[in-house]
Amino acid sequence: MNKLLSGNEAIAQGAYKSGVAVATGYPGTPATEIMESLSKFNEVYCEWSPNEKVALEVAFGASFGGKRSLAVMKHVGLNVASDPLMSISYTGVNGGLVIVTADDPGMHSSQNEQDNRNYAKFAKIPMFEPSDSQEAKDMTIKAFEVSEKFDTPVLLRTTTRISHSKSVVESDEKRKENNKELKKNSSKYVMIPTNAIKRHSFVEARLKKLENLSNKLSVIEYKDKSVGIVTSGVCYGYAKDVFPDASFLKINMTYPLPFDIIKSFSDKVDKLYVIEELDPFIEEQLKAEGIKLIGKEKLSVEGELSPDIIRNAFLKDNINEYSDDQLKTPKKRLPKMCNGCSHIPIFQILKKLDVVVMGDIGCYTLAALPPLNSMDVQLNMGLSIGSMHGLDKALGKDISKKAVAVIGDSTFIHSGITSLINVVYNKGISTIIILDNRSTAMTGFQDHPSTGFTIDGSSTKQIDLANLVKSIGITNIKIVDPYNAKETEKIIKEELAKEEPSVIITNQPCLLNNKEGTK
Repeated sequence: MNKLLSGNEAIAQGAYKSGVAVATGYPGTPATEIMESLSKFNEVYCEWSPNEKVALEVAFGASFGGKRSLAVMKHVGLNVASDPLMSISYTGVNGGLVIVTADDPGMHSSQNEQDNRNYAKFAKIPMFEPSDSQEAKDMTIKAFEVSEKFDTPVLLRTTTRISHSKSVVESDEKRKENNKELKKNSSKYVMIPTNAIKRHSFVEARLKKLENLSNKLSVIEYKDKSVGIVTSGVCYGYAKDVFPDASFLKINMTYPLPFDIIKSFSDKVDKLYVIEELDPFIEEQLKAEGIKLIGKEKLSVEGELSPDIIRNAFLKDNINEYSDDQLKTPKKRLPKMCNGCSHIPIFQILKKLDVVVMGDIGCYTLAALPPLNSMDVQLNMGLSIGSMHGLDKALGKDISKKAVAVIGDSTFIHSGITSLINVVYNKGISTIIILDNRSTAMTGFQDHPSTGFTIDGSSTKQIDLANLVKSIGITNIKIVDPYNAKETEKIIKEELAKEEPSVIITNQPCLLNNKEGTK
């Protein structure tokens, strides 16, 4: 039976069919729906972890126990998980371990557009890159097989277009159970220097074997040999639209690259092009091997590609004709907070008080845009509290009276707690506002440890943010109703005036996701 599935739904199906036992992740567009889809299968244990590092560590533990596991995150989430990733490359796996990294070329919902193919090269582990939903499912299945056969974690890279676009998938949900015995092996899994040195040699030997596999998995389509195009992932579909008569080498495992088949292909075409999104990842490696090609001198390293962009880039080569009218794009409308959002009064007050606002990742980041224009810094999850403390230490107590850190409840759980501990331990005097709307609202209202519900909607222990903050050592804790603007402004002024750390917690749930008493 065929189904119309998004890439995310197809990955979930592939993981289920592969017999995955444990799936972990942290919500992040464009990857979020993978976990939401997987959680519908009763045979799979799924969890929203506090952050991506924890998610990967949980998945590794399941793998060590002999079960297949999946860790899901967006591209910047892999930064958070990179510490265990680099060492899991050395230890290898027991049960298959696949890590989904969903990149966001064009920064549709992200603070950067890093190219996570570089992580595969950095960690020296294989990476698959599907070009449609069918391949998303098939490559997920293949990734688990490769993980166990080559004793390696495997990265599966999608992009926003693959994650969210839908195409027809052959739907066979028959599940293959995979159970391996847990075996103690400290020389393999305990990464002290004497063991790690030996495992590094294993990693290098594994790479050579994986390159042979990459050659076998690549696909050549010979047509007009005057033009040969090397590409992968979503760019394959774009390029096929623009150059239907060209010869293609489609790379399915983008690391390690299949150099034997690439060299053979390049020898058989008159002119070689590399079409890839973001970094010249394939291009640089091919040029290092002495292969002549045309790549990023035609295409930008910024933003996502499209058939129109590719067509326009190669116009001078007369590969295809292009109409200037097709270049016209509609004007973009800036996003804004929802009408009635409880975050709005907070930022109206902060703007009125003319304070410096150290911001964080969440719906409230939109306060940086008109009409609020009331956020001054925002880089990554959890930065607000740490950077506020640094601002205090650099400029002294005077700045602390006119600057605040703002962070959401989910983001505070993700990576704000340790920074708050640092404020207390190092005698900081920062004022921190936790915008608690009882949800990971920005990515679709997913639950987290302070909502009291798990991924499947069942009740669990609920972390009380006020008690958590108190246990860290904060004595000035205020809970405010942001809709009571007069009282909230009064409390913010009082806490800013104090020469000791303060935490203000808002208490209104997201209007679009008020689940209190409904589950």
